[in-house]
Amino acid sequence: MEIVQCISCEGYGWFEDESHESIECNWCGGVGYTYRDAAGIDHRIPTADYERVSDQLEQLEAERLRKMGYTGKVKPRW
Repeated sequence: MEIVQCISCEGYGWFEDESHESIECNWCGGVGYTYRDAAGIDHRIPTADYERVSDQLEQLEAERLRKMGYTGKVKPRW
């Protein structure tokens, strides 16, 4: 199975309700990513798999942040 960005929370892992409190995404369990099987069905990544897939999750998250414009550098005030 491949790891893909959660389509419910778009990789954030949480939502903000009307009172601005964070609510964990039910689809991915707060990870922001899910397993996608050969039939195209998404499944929550089991906690037992986190250590094994942590490098891949970090790489996917860095790519997601770059797409949003994050460079990892401080933005000049001017």
